Amino acid sequence: MNLTIGQTAPEFTLYNTDKNKVSLSGFRGKNVLLLFFPQAFTSTCTKELCAVRDDINRYSNINAEVLGISVDSVFTLNKYKEDQQYNFPLLSDFNKEVSALYGALYTDWILDMKGVSKRAAFIVDKDGNLAYAEVLENAGEIPDFAAINEKIAALSA
Repeated sequence: MNLTIGQTAPEFTLYNTDKNKVSLSGFRGKNVLLLFFPQAFTSTCTKELCAVRDDINRYSNINAEVLGISVDSVFTLNKYKEDQQYNFPLLSDFNKEVSALYGALYTDWILDMKGVSKRAAFIVDKDGNLAYAEVLENAGEIPDFAAINEKIAALSA
């Protein structure tokens, strides 16, 4: 699916690591940074999410939420969150529907794996509209956090 800036962000409901349902619409009134990542416990994913963890005050100080999303199970994500002490929710898109909805799903990935989330970043503004979109084809790359942080700060001003 091709998403465009300004359109209403596709709604979703996924399970978090506490096995509770989390819906995007539940964050209306806040800016939300959605971070899709390929797989828990891999080096680039850990590097990216640990950097966000270590910089979480940037987001909480401007009333923004961060949500990490992958196709890993809630059980795997729970262990990953505990091990890395992530201070933001990780959501399981085990059925691959949300990753596909956001255009962030590899059909084929390494080692003949199919249906793995691409590394991607989206900002959903307080009104539920897409304000930023970045989908990376190379899973070894990390989203442009300078641009992300600039955009989310501007939305929060």
